[in-house]
Amino acid sequence: MTEEPMTPPTVPNYGSGTLADLARSILASLGVDDEPNPLALPATRRVCLLIVDGLGWELLRDHPAAAPFLSELTMTGRALTAGFPATTVTSLSSLSTGLPPGGHGMLGYQVAIPGAGRLLNGLRWNEAVDPVSWQPSPTIYQRAIAADVAAYRVAARGLEKTGFSTAAMRGASYRAADSLGALVAQAAEALAESDRGLVTVYHAELDGTGHAFGSQSEAWLYQLAHMDKLAEQLAGALPAGTTMHVTADHGMVDAATDDKIDVDEIPALRDGVALLGGEPRARHVYAVPGAADDVLATWQEVLGGRAWVASRDEAVDAGWFGPVDPRFMARIGDVVAAPAGPWAVVATKAEPLESSLIGMHGSLTPGDQFVPLLSVISM
Repeated sequence: MTEEPMTPPTVPNYGSGTLADLARSILASLGVDDEPNPLALPATRRVCLLIVDGLGWELLRDHPAAAPFLSELTMTGRALTAGFPATTVTSLSSLSTGLPPGGHGMLGYQVAIPGAGRLLNGLRWNEAVDPVSWQPSPTIYQRAIAADVAAYRVAARGLEKTGFSTAAMRGASYRAADSLGALVAQAAEALAESDRGLVTVYHAELDGTGHAFGSQSEAWLYQLAHMDKLAEQLAGALPAGTTMHVTADHGMVDAATDDKIDVDEIPALRDGVALLGGEPRARHVYAVPGAADDVLATWQEVLGGRAWVASRDEAVDAGWFGPVDPRFMARIGDVVAAPAGPWAVVATKAEPLESSLIGMHGSLTPGDQFVPLLSVISM
């Protein structure tokens, strides 16, 4: 009998408390018609959404001294679930479309291109894949503009014209900002230009620091302090009456060397596998034709209680991705594996960079899933 993880997975509460629900609630708070407001956000004319990549709720809660401004906001804030996989490609798409992962189809860091025999890396993109065809739903920026709400994105210059940006975040005017000070200034200037406006501000370096050094490292704590100052300065610089929300795309869990299960060193985990997608804490496993049942049984047996392992249909039925558009079903692995605890399913030969990381994310644990929703009105 297959050993099961000690605790059940933290399945995202789609429709009432995820990043997709935050996106639609923000539009509703700005007076955009036909948008639901499941988070009951108060009406406002301007919103600034600060997205701090990798700022998990549990990590923030555990380090109040490093982030006094943000920690004070947790007193009136709440935790949301990111969505599955809890990773940047998927979560930023949920925040930018108001749809759960199964609705927008950006279903992981690496997913199969159906019928092509290869993977699409959502952050690096493949020029042969049309971003708009891959993610065809209108974004919150397009919907805002249609309702006469100005829409802006403020982030690093190199993120403006990527395939991922076109797929998930098209429609907004872009303000490039390659420093913390520039992020604050560009966001404040953009919001001051319109009576009704939505600005999202994105910063990635907390996540990058966690990947390289771990989320329990001194380096991560120092970077968290910079993010705290960014949030404080942004709140003080925005036009009076602007509502600022702070959130993240996922949390982070540190995987020690002994917690890494290497598929390139365990031949059974490669048997019958055509493509290995996803990332170490959220695996899409694509089987060769006719081998899906055997691959599922093998992965369940080898991983045992170290991961929640399900067939595609089981994962969809369990609500891991939210309601799945039939157009996107084939992008999900024949087998889906979400490590429990600190475990990670790496591939040291095929994915040396991803396998070497310390801080990881993607799974269905509280550390991966819970992200903050912190709000403050600029005075």
